[in-house]
Amino acid sequence: MYRIYSIGDAGITLDMGNQIDEKLNRKILAIQQWLLMHRFEGLKDVIASYCAVSVLYDPFVIKSRYLFSSSVFEFVKQKLEEAWLQSEAGNEENVEPVISIPVCYDEEFGRDLAYISKEKNLSIDQIIQLHSSKIYYVYMIGFLPGFSYLAEVDEKLIIPRKPKPVPVIAGSVGIAGSQTGIYSLNCPGGWQIIGRTPLKLFDAAASPPVVLQAGNKVRFYAISKKEFLSGNS
Repeated sequence: MYRIYSIGDAGITLDMGNQIDEKLNRKILAIQQWLLMHRFEGLKDVIASYCAVSVLYDPFVIKSRYLFSSSVFEFVKQKLEEAWLQSEAGNEENVEPVISIPVCYDEEFGRDLAYISKEKNLSIDQIIQLHSSKIYYVYMIGFLPGFSYLAEVDEKLIIPRKPKPVPVIAGSVGIAGSQTGIYSLNCPGGWQIIGRTPLKLFDAAASPPVVLQAGNKVRFYAISKKEFLSGNS
């Protein structure tokens, strides 16, 4: 059901597989939350991904604060096992309202629309309709501060990443495999870009600094280029 292994001398991971599964991810988020609510001395960070949760810790602090006969690794492993047993994953009925994200799918912003149209034998209007007609689940935030990994796109839109990264502008919305995501900063990227949102997904001065969190639900809706440029979305 899960396996636990070390990641160096100050980290440990509980791994529940290698798949895109909302129920599994909700369990991972529940484990993360349980650990944060039941912190132990020496805990530095708890990082959740699609199907794994990693704990970073200070072995010297743990050794000096607690009495145990086993290793520090075994001590933290027991904490992870306790979190797995006692945490309760949420369900779809208990989540927050769907977050609506405006996207301009104009070809100026969706530079890979023509490529996807040709590769998938779909019109650009069909691509937009398929992408904006689903409600997506936010599995994790990573790669960049505020970069959201959402799934899953309609099977007709599944397409590989680019072979080499290219410069991507913040706010760009892309597809890679069965995932869709939003670039929060200007950076190199390999996702197929289909549009751009005027929303700022990451702001270091804001609290919280990111708009989306793992476990959120997202719906995209199309706006015109005029609306994008005016900010009236």
